[in-house]
Amino acid sequence: MYEVIEHTADIGLRVSAATLEELFAEAGRGLLALVVENPEAVEPRQSLDLALAAAAVEYLLFDWLAELLRVFDSRHLLLGAFQVQIDGLALRARASGETADPARHRLLREIKAITYHRLSVARVNGGWRAEFIVDI
Repeated sequence: MYEVIEHTADIGLRVSAATLEELFAEAGRGLLALVVENPEAVEPRQSLDLALAAAAVEYLLFDWLAELLRVFDSRHLLLGAFQVQIDGLALRARASGETADPARHRLLREIKAITYHRLSVARVNGGWRAEFIVDI
């Protein structure tokens, strides 16, 4: 589950999930929903394997989101389905989606970057919660 966080000049998300892997997948879906008005229209036509490692779980989330944004910016690939495996501070994932099609995907806004502002990942009530802000 994700919800939009209001922010003065930017926009953010608060994400909750039962596992850390689900949290990262949900954060990816939330990021897509910030870019595309109708994320449900994105079909898993192409897949991409990603591998990342970081010094802390917050940085791993930052790098994950930044990589998804980089793929969109460079390849116009909207990614909305994720199979995520996390081992310690290493992530392996298969991300699926399709090339943005203006006839089918209504783009909402341009996201310039993921920020470190309010970036957090924490265990909460037997599950996980994360927050992050994106620069628009």
